[in-house]
Amino acid sequence: MIPSNSLAALYGIAAECAERQVLGPDTAIDITVIDETNTRIDVAKLLAQFKRHDNFGMISLVGVQTNQYPRALDIARPFREAGLPVSIGGFHVSGCLSMLDGKAVGLDACREMGISMFAGEAEGRLEMVLRDAADGELKPLYNFMNDLPGIGGTPVPFLPKDNIQRTLGLSTSFDAGRGCPYQCSFCTIINVQGRKSRFRSADDVEKLVRMNWAQGIHKFFITDDNFARNKDWEAIFDRLIELKERDGIPLGLMIQVDTLCHKIPNFIEKSRRAGVTRVFIGLENVNPDNLTAAKKNQNKITEYRKMLLAWKAQGIMTLAGYILGFPADTPESIRRDIAIIQDELPLDVIEFFILTPLPGSEDHQVLWKKGIEMDGDLNIYDVEHVCTAHPKMSKQEWEDIYHEAWALYYSPKHMKTLLRRAVATGVPLARLVKVLVSFATTVPLENVHPLQSGLLRLKTPAERRPELPRENPLVFWPRFAWETFRKHASLAGTIIGLTISAFLIARDAKSKTYMDQALTPVADDEEETLHLFTQTAGGAAAVSHVRKVAQLTAH
Repeated sequence: MIPSNSLAALYGIAAECAERQVLGPDTAIDITVIDETNTRIDVAKLLAQFKRHDNFGMISLVGVQTNQYPRALDIARPFREAGLPVSIGGFHVSGCLSMLDGKAVGLDACREMGISMFAGEAEGRLEMVLRDAADGELKPLYNFMNDLPGIGGTPVPFLPKDNIQRTLGLSTSFDAGRGCPYQCSFCTIINVQGRKSRFRSADDVEKLVRMNWAQGIHKFFITDDNFARNKDWEAIFDRLIELKERDGIPLGLMIQVDTLCHKIPNFIEKSRRAGVTRVFIGLENVNPDNLTAAKKNQNKITEYRKMLLAWKAQGIMTLAGYILGFPADTPESIRRDIAIIQDELPLDVIEFFILTPLPGSEDHQVLWKKGIEMDGDLNIYDVEHVCTAHPKMSKQEWEDIYHEAWALYYSPKHMKTLLRRAVATGVPLARLVKVLVSFATTVPLENVHPLQSGLLRLKTPAERRPELPRENPLVFWPRFAWETFRKHASLAGTIIGLTISAFLIARDAKSKTYMDQALTPVADDEEETLHLFTQTAGGAAAVSHVRKVAQLTAH
């Protein structure tokens, strides 16, 4: 759905290096961008291209996450066998070097293959790597984890339209800031991008918006882990408001925020004026016991409804991340919590994740140091598979409730409720229907997270993983054709059903005044009545704490 921001950032830096002729006036730099989430990597064609230029060049594997690391090594292998320099960067390499001993979690495979590892961020550093590669002296390791650069005034993230138009919705991405001051134990960002925040200026943001608008791109995902804590949020929003209202650029933005963002004066109102149509909230859980265990103490369940209703008042679609597998979770408690969310929180879309000890996180570091068993297959460290044991659930129970959670939340009945709430709060129905189709169908049809999905899955029998046996094309292609037909027939059924529901709900005069518990304004006594506060010991404790603080600060 969204192109890799790491890829956009590296392309922007590389393009600026090419413009400055960092390899000298006689050496041009030609950049080919391939995003494997939507484009086939034709290794033979690329090898032939390099051969025509006497193998003068390099391959950069950009933004490689842990679940992509084995595939990245597969991609690198034929290029290394041809004697070409290969460099790899991203969260896996940076996270392992930041939190572990420098050899853990498969990094020796890079050393054995002669792949150069890059840890940290490339602003101001990429030209050094390019020169070393051109001179045939690429170092085994470039480690800048202790020297993270400022990003203000640096080349802005950018991708050519040819790459962007392969994504669903024609959206691109950029980071207005990096780093996060919070301490969530499951998070890798704080250990890769650091806990000291660094920001782009409003001028930087205007530049990248105009660069994209010049090629017809006007929708953006701002990838900051928490844009509400960007100290320059207002200056950036004011500039975006100018571009939208004065210059007529039809901006459409998605941002990520925390659960206390509604307390920032004018933040939500200016979000709407700047073009925000969707907001992603790291809700993570409705059980305070689980939030405390994950060191996500900034999330206050007593503020959830106030915050979500503030976004709904602006007609902005709300999406939330929700993690399954915290220590207090059981299949029964997860089912209960999903029902509470459906009834009491005005959320539109939930993305479910499995709590995963990702290399680079504190959770992984603790398990690794204690020698606690974690799954050795890095392919499944994608927050969609179980990778370690749980104190209250078996692996099978944990995986089963993950898949069940999608079906529970995106039931036909609840999706109709979401459509009624959308009409009542001014969220565009067509926009919500598109998102609901994806989130209701992707996991059961493709067994991948909705953000990894698309309209047509690309497969070819010639590109199976090297350790797997080759499939007979006479078996593969008929099966693939049938699977594709079956999936699209099911998808069409969901689209038709939701479209009809949306049409009927939009025509119903009662829809504009629809009200349920989730949309009801926050009341003084709801802490006594809502299951959000009464069904867990942590909920009751959270309410008690808020009351105690109120009493102490009342005088």
